[in-house]
Amino acid sequence: MKNVGSTDRAIRIVAGLGLVGTAIATKMWWLLIGIVPLLTGIFSFCPAYVLFKTNTCGLKKAE
Repeated sequence: MKNVGSTDRAIRIVAGLGLVGTAIATKMWWLLIGIVPLLTGIFSFCPAYVLFKTNTCGLKKAE
């Protein structure tokens, strides 16, 4: 089940790569938190969106 749309997904992947890259370059390991938006972008699924009943994907659930 996807709940992350294409624009949201692109932003998450770019931000995640930026944070992870900065973490590696500066050895500031707390920036590895960038793995979270990176993975949610790659898999197009965000667990927080489920909790807040949000969907940026544009797909509607079959009822």
